[in-house]
Amino acid sequence: MMIDHDRLLARAFPPVEQVYDHRDSILYALGLGIGSDPLDPAALGVTYERAPDFAALPTMVVVLGSSGFWAMEPDTGITWQQLLHGEQAITLHGSLPPAGRLTGRTRITGIVDKGPGRGALIYSERSLTDTATGRLIATIEVTSFARADGGFGGPAGPVKTPEPTPERAPDGVHDHATLPQSALIYRLSGDPNPLHADPAVAQGAGFDRPILHGLCSYGVAGWSILQATGGGDPARLTALSARFSSPVFPGETLRTEIWREGPGDYAFRTRVPARDITVLSHGRARLTESVPLAPSGRPTEGSTR
Repeated sequence: MMIDHDRLLARAFPPVEQVYDHRDSILYALGLGIGSDPLDPAALGVTYERAPDFAALPTMVVVLGSSGFWAMEPDTGITWQQLLHGEQAITLHGSLPPAGRLTGRTRITGIVDKGPGRGALIYSERSLTDTATGRLIATIEVTSFARADGGFGGPAGPVKTPEPTPERAPDGVHDHATLPQSALIYRLSGDPNPLHADPAVAQGAGFDRPILHGLCSYGVAGWSILQATGGGDPARLTALSARFSSPVFPGETLRTEIWREGPGDYAFRTRVPARDITVLSHGRARLTESVPLAPSGRPTEGSTR
């Protein structure tokens, strides 16, 4: 079955209501590998519910109110086994409470046919609102690459243009060590794909061991940017976008390189120095205030190796 452009674009998704509490917020932070330093006050602020500044990480919106892996449904026409998570973006319209009841509403916003043998791009968007008040908390945008599904006669555009990466040396650098068990913890926040837990499944997909969730690396980048720009209130991060470039293995250290582009505007990329690869590219972040970055070429204070 091929993709039917009009049918897929009009696909209806039922609203998803989700209740979460401080334990879910803590579990998400622990899945990113935060808390390895028990004396780090910034880590306690997102991992200890009695901390005076306890808050949820803004990137946790990616695991709330999701419609699940809907591409597996046969009526989509998508070869789900060949589907890749291409890009991720979030916009925070207000701070994410550490506990609450939220409703997610998903819609497909565009489908691009790259042609036979070249795949298709599927753009989707999820709004996340407070169930009781209707207040918009976040907008989550996803670009999926359906590698096996081009040539269905759909439009060839428009295609989103990736943000350029500055060619100069980064203005700040932050290292963060993921844990060997990070994928096993992160999956408890809502992504049970066995690729991240079962060695046999990972080997069947061409990896010698389970890989880390791309959205876990994405969350690490958000955390690193907050730390490199002065830490403090996680609600300072109001937007984050990036392209997924390469997989990460649990236990690897992620280095986020950051460039200031303007007041509160930052470009970034995230790398695995040990393998000299970029895992998140074309990144952009928006913060509510601009503070000095740590010097380029060394990790910021409080980072881990």
